[in-house]
Amino acid sequence: MSTLAEFDAAFAACPLIAILRGVKPDEVEAIGEALVAAGFTLIEVPLNSPDPLESIARLAERFAGRAVIGAGTVLDVAQVDAVRAAGGTMVISPNTNAQVIEASVRDGLVSLPGIATPSEAFAALAAGARALKLFPAEASSPAVLKAMRAVLPGGTRVLPVGGIAPDNMAPWIEAGAAGFGLGSALYKPGATAEMVAAQAARFIAALPPA
Repeated sequence: MSTLAEFDAAFAACPLIAILRGVKPDEVEAIGEALVAAGFTLIEVPLNSPDPLESIARLAERFAGRAVIGAGTVLDVAQVDAVRAAGGTMVISPNTNAQVIEASVRDGLVSLPGIATPSEAFAALAAGARALKLFPAEASSPAVLKAMRAVLPGGTRVLPVGGIAPDNMAPWIEAGAAGFGLGSALYKPGATAEMVAAQAARFIAALPPA
């Protein structure tokens, strides 16, 4: 199965990306187990975390076939190559950088760049993005997303990221959000696997029925 097919299957199973910013390699597997047990199938380790490539490698090995693992805050082509070498298959960025997107596609990885405007969205799709990260969602709104969806190609997956909590997901879903990236409301540095499991269950419960 290709990395894109694996991503599509994981996204269909649970359209929530767990963002583990600040996680450490010696705790990442236990936290990953808590997430997967709750139903998560997409896990991101931002590259500004401690030893992020080691965490990605551990997750990729442990959860092969159970979850898609990737990196966040990917800003240049060298980082794309490092993520691939570590076993990550998702490349998630806060911005729209065509070189990063194109390098991800070249390496057979799934690119999810950050966008804030229709111009960035169309540029990202043209470069090969497979889904779009609406970031920061705090600076946007469901109304903005609805307006974007009216002009974006049908089937474009847009995921609000930033400030998303279980109790504010519904308006975004009604506006056309395909899923979400979940940061500090799901995981903060120092959180135990048990704490993450409890928050993960709340997010899963907030999803509409399949």
